[in-house]
Amino acid sequence: MSIVCSGSVAYDYLMRFPGYFKDHLLPEHLDKISLSFLVDEMTKLQGGIAPNIGYSLALLGQKPILFAAVGEDFGDYRQWLTDHGVDCTFARVIPGKFTASFFVNTDLANAQIASFYTGAMANSDDIKLSELDKSDVDLFIISPSDPSAMISYAKQAKALGIPYAFDPSQQIVRMNKAQLREGIDGAKFLFCNEYEFELLKKHSEWTESEILEKVEIAVVTLGEEGSRILADGAEILVPIYPAERIADPTGVGDAYRSGFLTGYYKGLSLELCGKMGALVSTYVLEQVGTQAHSYTIDAFRARFRERWDDQGALDTL
Repeated sequence: MSIVCSGSVAYDYLMRFPGYFKDHLLPEHLDKISLSFLVDEMTKLQGGIAPNIGYSLALLGQKPILFAAVGEDFGDYRQWLTDHGVDCTFARVIPGKFTASFFVNTDLANAQIASFYTGAMANSDDIKLSELDKSDVDLFIISPSDPSAMISYAKQAKALGIPYAFDPSQQIVRMNKAQLREGIDGAKFLFCNEYEFELLKKHSEWTESEILEKVEIAVVTLGEEGSRILADGAEILVPIYPAERIADPTGVGDAYRSGFLTGYYKGLSLELCGKMGALVSTYVLEQVGTQAHSYTIDAFRARFRERWDDQGALDTL
């Protein structure tokens, strides 16, 4: 059985600004903002939410499937993912287009300013869930890509009886109320960070309790405060796993999803699922790049147990 990862596939351009963005913002002139930041570091890496999630799932012994539109420049990336255990059968090359690109600048406070070039991602809806063998799918993850494709995937998943996770994040502001409600209603999982959850409530015009009535499990990440897991009328608060160093925060949310979902489909408690997500996030936070981390399952278990007692539950990994 597999977890299918839809969403953006991109090349990441990661930059580091040796100052603070807030020092260059003039609140009284935000209507005519014009800023340029001279950066002293830049790294080009493979990224995108779907392969980021898939990569960490594979590290944890899962068999993820990438389900996404990619450009003609995807060849080397395909080989990388395949070599690391991600099935790229459903990575559809769109003729005449490049793979999407993500440009992110991070300052000394780890605040970020980002831009995203759509590229092949605009053709995400060219791939249909009916192409999958639904008997081999545990979960279909709907993470940010073309907004209309995301909602189409939700409708298709419901029609085919495929459980899905709705992870709208940065695309919330590009969806209308009806689209957001379609994605939420019937989702097995809802993933977002604290700010995105507030946006989701605002733009869906549903309260937190109304949203929780529509999904089985909601997970809200809280940055340095950890995460909230909401299910069956209960709330579980999970702390972070302290990092040995902080290199770059890009992709930590994607990593959390991989750890959480691996734990869930191994039958672990929701608290342990959240703690697995926290540790995978820390591995990413300690590296520059969303797929630069690596560990064996034995090493992952050992590090987990340095801080938390799983009472042998992680032996199922």
